[in-house]
Amino acid sequence: MEDLFDKTTSLSSTKNVTREALHDRQISMRGFRRSDGLYEVEGSVTDRKPRAFTAPGGGRTVAAHEPIHEMGVRLVFDDSMVVRAVNTFMSATPYGTCSGGADALESLIGLRIGAGWNSEVRRRLGGGRSCTHLLELLSPLATAALQSMGELRMNAPDPVDANGRPMKIDSCYAYAADGEVVALRWPQFQRNHGSST
Repeated sequence: MEDLFDKTTSLSSTKNVTREALHDRQISMRGFRRSDGLYEVEGSVTDRKPRAFTAPGGGRTVAAHEPIHEMGVRLVFDDSMVVRAVNTFMSATPYGTCSGGADALESLIGLRIGAGWNSEVRRRLGGGRSCTHLLELLSPLATAALQSMGELRMNAPDPVDANGRPMKIDSCYAYAADGEVVALRWPQFQRNHGSST
């Protein structure tokens, strides 16, 4: 696998340092438009180790480079970003009981992907109610869903708050109120650097 960090410069150069591989995690996210008018976003995670691994407490022994975790989530949602169905798969888990951790994700049906998603997901699924690894996929899955819909909503008006201020402002570094994107798109809402308003 290509090391993307070799293409960047860093203050802590690793040119004279050797490294030993300990773990490999692959995460994949994809979004789709369906022929029935709904949308899907799916994410998967695969964990492997370069040597044989036995999960503590009686888990299975996994050969080197074979998946310890190989699982995923698919969210089906409508054009209002409301989850209509949830599908999961768990083809590799460290313990036989892990598969039961997917059942709780059904509680996401009816939840809207958007503001408050992460806190509500944690409230419904946190602790011992679901699989940690499936739960970890749900935050970036929401982002992937929004990114998937971005092109389709390119000409739609930007969602605004009660004061008419676009909700994208201050949602990330690029959309900072004192940044150049806001100055170009919504100059009336631009905040000068250092201003408190």
